[in-house]
Amino acid sequence: MFFKLILVLLLSIFSFSFSTEPENKAYIGSFNTLRLGKGTKDYEHLAKSIEPFDIVGLVEVMNKKGLFKLLSEVEKISNSKWGYEISPYPVGTDEYKEYYAFLYKKNKVNFIKSEGFYPDENDDFIREPYGATFKINNFDFTYVLIHSIYGKKISQRQFEAKKLINVYNYFQSLDPNENDILIGGDFNLPANDSAFEDIFNHSDDIIYTLDPSIKTTVGTKGFANSYDNIFISKKYTQEFKGQSGALDITRGDFIKTRKEVSDHLPIFIVVDTEIDDD
Repeated sequence: MFFKLILVLLLSIFSFSFSTEPENKAYIGSFNTLRLGKGTKDYEHLAKSIEPFDIVGLVEVMNKKGLFKLLSEVEKISNSKWGYEISPYPVGTDEYKEYYAFLYKKNKVNFIKSEGFYPDENDDFIREPYGATFKINNFDFTYVLIHSIYGKKISQRQFEAKKLINVYNYFQSLDPNENDILIGGDFNLPANDSAFEDIFNHSDDIIYTLDPSIKTTVGTKGFANSYDNIFISKKYTQEFKGQSGALDITRGDFIKTRKEVSDHLPIFIVVDTEIDDD
């Protein structure tokens, strides 16, 4: 039943409405926007791709202009106000840098504070992960975004994946009263790769939420790889009941989607925001 739910949501992004869901349900998304703010983009299509979510974490945001244009477009099509949070500066190499950002529905999501970048003292990550804390009804959580290295060898991606446990521990340590840590983004690896073994062996019982059999990248002839996911702690984030998915934004035209929208699908999890875990 769980897998069928994913397939239904995957195949019907422009006909399925989340607005019919109960008010206690919240949809938390993650989306690699493929160099948002650079080149030719179909911003209406991008806006329709994120509008179903209550909050979405964005990677590959190249500049604030692109984020603000997307914000304006999603407010136009949804007829509601959206807020944003963007990292204070872009991260990466001298040749390529990008921002992390969040867009969220202001009538449902409260922005609490920025938690800043992971202090990558050993230079383990090509782009230091960035986190911010939000609250939806009774559910308060720190959402950490990461865009892992692709590199020339898979070993480079696996190296960063092995260090992900340090990212979780750091953000978990910032506030002893805030135990819900979500780590989402583009990991450039499927979540069942052995490189994630350390974080999955964490005492907080960390899991991936999107089935790795679901392909989340867009190739020229179809869906290609399962690189996007959201990691949570089963011990603390009991608001997650197992519902997750990826939204098919291609309309069957993979080449046009890659050119004008993104080479990734937006993914999401569903949480029950009425649970009070105090």
